[in-house]
Amino acid sequence: MKTSNVFLSLCIIPFLIFNFSSFTSLSKMGKNKLYPKLQIYSENLASNFETIDEERKLKLQEIGDYIIKQKESSEKVDITVICTHNSRRSHFGQIWLQVAAYYYGVEGINTFSGGTEATAFNSRAIAALERVGVKLEKTTAFEGEENPVYSMSVGKNYSKTIMFSKKYTHKQNPQNGFAAIMVCSDADKNCPLVMGADARFAIPFEDPKNSDNTPSEEQVYNERCQQIGTEFFFVMDYVKTKLNRK
Repeated sequence: MKTSNVFLSLCIIPFLIFNFSSFTSLSKMGKNKLYPKLQIYSENLASNFETIDEERKLKLQEIGDYIIKQKESSEKVDITVICTHNSRRSHFGQIWLQVAAYYYGVEGINTFSGGTEATAFNSRAIAALERVGVKLEKTTAFEGEENPVYSMSVGKNYSKTIMFSKKYTHKQNPQNGFAAIMVCSDADKNCPLVMGADARFAIPFEDPKNSDNTPSEEQVYNERCQQIGTEFFFVMDYVKTKLNRK
């Protein structure tokens, strides 16, 4: 009986240790969660990388390599996503890079957006984001702006982000030591030098604005939202995989 009890104890203790550590891990994960609808959408983005062509993957990996290098020397990585009007694609980019960092648990990523000129965060882009689970509400939290200002939330216990159309040099954005990601050909062409950036990447996406006021408007905005989300999730998946190997 004594031998049997000792054997049973030896079997149970590792099991309890394993389960306690698993429970602890799950508890930590539970502290910050994406909204359920956004979580499901994010899982779909993370399983959709085969839709990205190989040439674009190489360009996206360059962004990932920059993030990895920055994380080796600093606790934070600032990234500003830029398009001409800061109305559609750059906001998609800012949000999806941040959501991807949360999803993969890559800490220290701070994302921003801006334009070569300011207009307004387009209502069609906002609607596309809301359809996939991002919460955006008008706010007066950032005073002194003529453009509509929104509070963006992606999950319980994650910090809300203030979003509105602005020039990339706006005081809300980092002024130096950041990566600039150009997501439209026009901004890439007209802004060859991004002031304050220590790295610049061009990964243009087709403008969903071309579908405005057409029968395919909603579909095109959904597609662009998904494409930008998929490609920026690929970046963070690449970063997470590389960091885990170190």
